[in-house]
Amino acid sequence: MPATPEDRLLVALDIDGTLLHYEGTMSDAVRSAVGEVRDAGHEIVLSSGRSLIAMTSIAAELGIETGWMVASNGAVTVRLDPGRPQGWALEDVVTFDPEPALRLLRTELPDARYAVEDVGVGFRMNALFPEGELDGDHRVVDFEDLWSGEVTRVIVRSPESTSEHFHALVERLGLDDVTYAVGWTAWMDLAPLGVSKATALEQVRRRVQVQPHRTVAIGDGRNDVEMLRWASHGVAMGHADAVVKEAADEVTGSIEDDGAAQLLRSLLAR
Repeated sequence: MPATPEDRLLVALDIDGTLLHYEGTMSDAVRSAVGEVRDAGHEIVLSSGRSLIAMTSIAAELGIETGWMVASNGAVTVRLDPGRPQGWALEDVVTFDPEPALRLLRTELPDARYAVEDVGVGFRMNALFPEGELDGDHRVVDFEDLWSGEVTRVIVRSPESTSEHFHALVERLGLDDVTYAVGWTAWMDLAPLGVSKATALEQVRRRVQVQPHRTVAIGDGRNDVEMLRWASHGVAMGHADAVVKEAADEVTGSIEDDGAAQLLRSLLAR
């Protein structure tokens, strides 16, 4: 029997490292568990640092044609709508001026690759990224063209950098007018100040009219920390680091153990 409106959950799901293995595959167990939770009447919201165009294929693989998605670490919120030509409608887009941060970062990391997101299209970049790392159209432009207008997201890829170096660099440069998230060691995302997966999810929660105490979130990365704290029940993947686990209320199995499927199935047993 489908959940009643009062019992309905909003379940926010990170993608990479949570639903998807690092090589980009999804297990049958995870795919099935997501479907079971949706079929039970709960609101599944994919919530990722990925761009919108890199999330639509995941939604399709999961059979999700309607509902909401949070992309670009909270800067882009979309409503899936199979009646539209592209299958979605932009509901909220938060942008910022990337020029100050890009100027400072280029001084410190002159050999890094930089990209800015063109929502629903792809990326403009100062040099091509390795194949498969970014989806959509890729357009190489002069560095100054990266700040020709406001953007939702800046990506910095610097293979010689570590996550510790990125954190120290941001603190030293005083990038206090953006929100930043460090991914794998060679990667950093910049987003509008105050924007995170949590800020976007709260807006979605209000629109779908799910009560705050009926929210669940699952993630594995530092960019999931705010989301896990926002949820009434935040769940860290078993392979997450100590900072992510500390932000969570529960730790499930690792990606290798299909931890997301374990957690999702536990929701159905409550």
